[in-house]
Amino acid sequence: MTNLKFAFIAFLALLATTDGYAQTKTITGTVKDPSGLPLPGASVAVVGTNKGASTDFDGMFSIDGVAAQDKIIISYVGFVNEELTVGSQTTFDITLQESAQALEDVVVVAYGAQSRAKVTGAISTVDSEAIDALPVTNAEQALQGRAPGVTITNSGGPGTTPNVRIRGLGTFGNNDPLYVIDGVIVGNLSGISPSDIESVSILKDASTTALYGSQGSNGVVLVTTKKGKQGKGTLSFNAYTGFQTIYKRYDLLNTEQYLNYAQDFGVVPDRPAGFLNNNTDFQDAIFRSGLMQNYNVAYSGGNENGVYRFSAGYQDQEAAVINSEFERYSFRATSSYNLGKFKIGETMSVAFSKSKPILESGGRSLIEHAIKVAPYLSIYNENNLGGFQGPNSSADGQDAENPVRVQRLSDFQTNNVAVIGNIFAEYELLDGLTFRSQVGLDYFNSYTTEFTPAYNDDNLGSTHFQNFAFAARRTNRGQAITFDNSLTYEKTFNEVHNFEVLALIEDYNSSAQNFASEARNTISNDIKELGNEQQSTGSSSSENNRLSYLARLNYDYDGKYILSASFRRDASSRFGANNRWGNFPSVSAGWNVAQERFLQNSAFNTLKVRGSYGIVGNDKIDAYLYSPQLFNNFIYPIGGEAAIGTTTTGLANPNLKWEETSILNVGADIGLFNNQFTASIEYYRNKSDDLLIPVQLPLSSGFSNSLFTANAGSVETTGMEVALGYNDYDGDFTWSANLNLGTSQNEALNLGGARELFTGDGFEGEQIIRLAEGESLFHFYGLVTDGIYQNQQEVDAVFSANPDQDIVQPGDIRYVDTNNDGTITSADRQIIGNPFPDVTYGLNLDARYKNFDLNIFINGVAGSELYNTNIYDLEGMTRLFNAGTAVLDRWSPTNPSTTTPRPLGAPQNVVASDRFVEDGSYTRLKNISLGYTFNDDFTEFFNKLRIYVSGQNLITITDYSGLDPEVVSRAGEYGLDRGDYPQPVSLLFGLEVSF
Repeated sequence: MTNLKFAFIAFLALLATTDGYAQTKTITGTVKDPSGLPLPGASVAVVGTNKGASTDFDGMFSIDGVAAQDKIIISYVGFVNEELTVGSQTTFDITLQESAQALEDVVVVAYGAQSRAKVTGAISTVDSEAIDALPVTNAEQALQGRAPGVTITNSGGPGTTPNVRIRGLGTFGNNDPLYVIDGVIVGNLSGISPSDIESVSILKDASTTALYGSQGSNGVVLVTTKKGKQGKGTLSFNAYTGFQTIYKRYDLLNTEQYLNYAQDFGVVPDRPAGFLNNNTDFQDAIFRSGLMQNYNVAYSGGNENGVYRFSAGYQDQEAAVINSEFERYSFRATSSYNLGKFKIGETMSVAFSKSKPILESGGRSLIEHAIKVAPYLSIYNENNLGGFQGPNSSADGQDAENPVRVQRLSDFQTNNVAVIGNIFAEYELLDGLTFRSQVGLDYFNSYTTEFTPAYNDDNLGSTHFQNFAFAARRTNRGQAITFDNSLTYEKTFNEVHNFEVLALIEDYNSSAQNFASEARNTISNDIKELGNEQQSTGSSSSENNRLSYLARLNYDYDGKYILSASFRRDASSRFGANNRWGNFPSVSAGWNVAQERFLQNSAFNTLKVRGSYGIVGNDKIDAYLYSPQLFNNFIYPIGGEAAIGTTTTGLANPNLKWEETSILNVGADIGLFNNQFTASIEYYRNKSDDLLIPVQLPLSSGFSNSLFTANAGSVETTGMEVALGYNDYDGDFTWSANLNLGTSQNEALNLGGARELFTGDGFEGEQIIRLAEGESLFHFYGLVTDGIYQNQQEVDAVFSANPDQDIVQPGDIRYVDTNNDGTITSADRQIIGNPFPDVTYGLNLDARYKNFDLNIFINGVAGSELYNTNIYDLEGMTRLFNAGTAVLDRWSPTNPSTTTPRPLGAPQNVVASDRFVEDGSYTRLKNISLGYTFNDDFTEFFNKLRIYVSGQNLITITDYSGLDPEVVSRAGEYGLDRGDYPQPVSLLFGLEVSF
């Protein structure tokens, strides 16, 4: 009976099998992306069998012997896998959806790419969508607030390059990061259109930056440009147009208030009554609504043998300040071809730009002139040479210039040409062993012309005049060539031991030449060329060369335990022969806990802890500091008479060596519920030693320059970085939120024996920015205020050691006698502010509902302080100028003000003090955009058609009284607002089309 049962079961199984084979069929189909483009090379597999196919050039596939109950799975890199039951269908039209997680799986690192799961260093990535969201002239501007630990401050000037700081400061000198575009080392990102950028990787710790050795101490910004993809050719066109303007103004005195105010200075303007009826708003006169427009077109495609992409762009930006603008034409071509084991490729971009800057005059910014000039003066006067009206000191009691004349009369223009490109070749010598050779070029040529005709702002006098036409020509050009040769070996043993080894030799050579000439012309304003009247010329040139050797090992065991180590040895021509070479090692390790068995099938799909330590270098210093400089106008007493000769200006230092930074980084990455929730946290400590600082020589040295450069300083910077994300990609309504926070604290550990050093250009003849051992870098240093003296008894109480002084009187600012010596001197100065924020942050919100998309981006800083020099202009009252309305409450015996001192008060009223220091914290709605993508039935001729409206800098929340709390740093100084130009508010309308 039992045997009968087994026979019956076997018979049924045989029938089922026979029936199954009888029902097999051939299935065909097409695989596309969301825009309708075919996806060649997509994998189509029958689940549980060895049957499958790859799509051809047109995205088509065919598989024989497939049963109705079979399931097929379709996969393609960067897209979500699609699984279908065959059923009764024989033809399939499949559209794969892009996978945000898959697109982030590969990260661009130094000299290659790496799976994010195996990255053990600190890397932040910004994709093209984030860059394209903001209408910027330089890609650096689009990085602001996008990555933790990256601080970016923008200037309101057209086409200007912003300041970029990665994890604070590591040196007293140049803190700019290294920029690399497709493997080519460049000076900045101004030579490439933001529309051509695919992604930006920001390398922040030693395991990632030490691969660049001598150049990685300030972090590295790696740019990957857009490349062609396999498939039929695609033509895309993007455009936007709109305007930008500046709404915020300082509250200034009108003519009636100004004339009353002038009486306190004993000035009665010597002008006709009708002359004084004007009420000119010079702020409105210099600001405007500027038109912005941008157009980009690209064509790309390829097949299994090669890909290509060509693009062209035009950008025109009228700045929010009159007669200032930026215009750029950009062209880019990239291609690569596979010839068996041999691969070749190239990228080449050319950009032509023209800019007209915002000018200064007489050591004052345009905004400072707009604040100070008398409001009763008209802007134009056809009776004056040049056609403008300005003050006459004898008639008006002041000398502020007409800011409209400053900006409009001069023809100042800079034309730039930038060429960035590379050519590479790869050959697979053996299985897993690849040789690559690449030559990169960064070329720039800048040509500036300047012409200012003769003018006289007031025919009654000659306070502001020029009785000649001035012309100047300046040329700055240079190039850098990088030649790399590398061997890469990748191998997996026993399916769990994964090795990647890189060996590289890099040769870098750069040179630059500068030429300048200027002359005067007293004959005619119509001749804009250089003449021979008071002509002067000058030129300079420099070279910088580096030779580098690099070795790197990446290893992981089954994706769980990860180890990376590198060693780089560099030689730089910026150092003397005694210390030309530097060694830069790094090591990092990680544990991908999510790959362990005890976390399988858990909520964690990412859980990785990692750490790194290494040493990186810095050679961003002036050339030839190791050598003595020559001064060719030195007076020698020979034979009792003065003779002109040449001498060395200072002491040579052939022992100059690398600035070195040791970096410790510890971090963790977390992903929950298929990366619906993500988090990353980092702690870092950077210690920089052998920093180059000026050291004082004894007077007995006899050198005309008593300072020489030596490796004598050290700095430590510590901080935390946090990135949090939430992603909801299900349903008609999808949204995501990503928040990043970064902190940075720095401390000067050693100043080479000096107690303190002052840096920067100072303000009104006084040094403000200070370095001191044990304190934060570049802090503000000055007196501490304590209200206003209301009577003589209060004055005498402070000046107890000098009761007879009569300079400081009631109505003057009272300062704290910090050393209790009974008087107020520079010895009472204290640290009065820190320009570096405690926290920088950015919040990006994306939402989609059916065809609508919304992006909101907020960024800001907290805990920073700014030194507002504009308060000096608005409330200084050292002499007659126009001023802010705060002076209407100025102190007088009948108006005992506690906020604004008396006019023409004691000189101490305007010395460096916390009177000028304000909270620089702000939160800014950096971008908001709303778009609509049309349905396929509406766009039969397009692959994509999207329209959008976008606004930038619409809202800024801050307590700062200046025009903008985002203040650009200058050499040796941070957080000093010298009348900087604010970020404009812009409104744009855009179009995106692809065919």
